Amino acid sequence: MLNTVPDTYLIDVRTRAEYQLIGHPPTAYLFPYLFWTNKLGKKEAGWIYQFNNNNKSFVEEISKKFQKTNNLLILCRDGTRSILAARELIKNGFKNIYNVKDGFEGAPFPYFEDENRHKFYRQLAKRNKIPSYNHRGFYGWQWWGLPWTYEINSKYIYPPDKTPKKEEKKKEKKKKKKKS
Repeated sequence: MLNTVPDTYLIDVRTRAEYQLIGHPPTAYLFPYLFWTNKLGKKEAGWIYQFNNNNKSFVEEISKKFQKTNNLLILCRDGTRSILAARELIKNGFKNIYNVKDGFEGAPFPYFEDENRHKFYRQLAKRNKIPSYNHRGFYGWQWWGLPWTYEINSKYIYPPDKTPKKEEKKKEKKKKKKKS
């Protein structure tokens, strides 16, 4: 669909760090749906940094770049955030929204849609210390062998990142004054 249907675009709703450090499809536009916080949260037996700061400009920024009738394929890490982002776009009048199932990296291994089967095999893998247990990369864009890269093309980065912030402009002016 991406290469064959006109006015079709891929939107990556992961964070800036995920886009840069984990990789991304070469023509995926970055529009983060959530931002990282500096707070740690407890998850199962460990800790993780949370990303629960909604991007308040998400729909507004996408509306500036795309028409509401464009075909937008929404991609995240494993399909969780992309579903939320897709719902928000639909709620705001976008017509042709598609979720990329399993996202870029896929769900932690093993994964089954049937809840009972999923629970059984996850417990079995954990108990038997399967090396790939709880790792990603068995599903999703990368696993399917679709093209991806680490290179950042300025055409596809989050639009507000392209323009310097007011504070950066002020610092730049101060540096110029000191040199004069």
